[in-house]
Amino acid sequence: MNYSIAYDHNNSEPLYYEEYPGSIVDVSQLQQMLLKAKSYGYRQVGFILDRGYFSKENIHFMDKNGYEFIIMMKGMKSLVRDLVLSVKGSFEEKREYSLRDYKVNGITVKHQLYPSDEKERYFHIYYNERKQTSERENVEEKIDRMSLFLRDHQGMKMKLGNEFRKYFDLIFYHEGQDDEKFMYGRERYKAIDDEIALCGYFVIITSEKMDAADALGLYKSRDASEKLFREDKSFLGNRTMRCHTNEALHAKIFIEFVALIIRNRIHFLLKEQMLKTHQKENYMTVPAAIRELEKIEIVRQTDGEYYRDYAVTATQKSILKAFGLSEINVGKHAVDINEDLKFCNAKEA
Repeated sequence: MNYSIAYDHNNSEPLYYEEYPGSIVDVSQLQQMLLKAKSYGYRQVGFILDRGYFSKENIHFMDKNGYEFIIMMKGMKSLVRDLVLSVKGSFEEKREYSLRDYKVNGITVKHQLYPSDEKERYFHIYYNERKQTSERENVEEKIDRMSLFLRDHQGMKMKLGNEFRKYFDLIFYHEGQDDEKFMYGRERYKAIDDEIALCGYFVIITSEKMDAADALGLYKSRDASEKLFREDKSFLGNRTMRCHTNEALHAKIFIEFVALIIRNRIHFLLKEQMLKTHQKENYMTVPAAIRELEKIEIVRQTDGEYYRDYAVTATQKSILKAFGLSEINVGKHAVDINEDLKFCNAKEA
């Protein structure tokens, strides 16, 4: 079974979830999720999609229902390759296109998503110098591995796929005959250079008009959602369901969804506190904060009264501050609990 969760614009609050069988592919399920969002009355819905969700059918469906969308893909993909090359060299080194918050440069152009597209979309093209270095190294290493493989198999009868033909001119002895043998491969420098030229570029496509900074910010929010979703699965013990009936499974997912709302509220309050203090502490994560606050406890003393075991620590004060609480609140709750326990004990006696 798979399930999906819809978040609000800031990824701070889960809005709804849906379950669907694992045999249904995500692309098909997208349209059902769109209809469900509409039935719940959500407006101004937007979707941040993987490249795998891109299809004319899905794009048309979202246009028809008035939903905005964002799609990201690498600059070397055939759909955007020509667009990247058309602006290459015009923005990478210019201050006016620098997006300092993300350490990239970006420019926006309008273009159709596919030849029969009825609307012009906004293509935000980015260049990341550090990404260029790592991606180029990956390309070079890939070619080196392929070249080594070809050298090790010279003189052998073998079939080589299109991936090798993309980067090498393959020379065979008696090609197509029974005694065919692979002789050697000659690098196709232009094909390799063309790929290297697109290293460091990536493209975000949006249905609505916005600048490159806003588009990247929205796409980055997807990364936050995915990170939260992965953390949620670990935090809630949801990597394995361990349910023997469908009823138990549905109930567990519902309870986890409610817990997820609480967990995300804690997460974003802690995050806001870190932004205010400009400090990133290890204890300001949800699991660490809960473990730290669990240490605050009251103990029954010899006089029958309940007291805090020790004073609130500086770490605990910092965590409590994120929730608008202080040591005074802790002390008051300790007194209230003590009074309640005394009342219960007296009633039992």
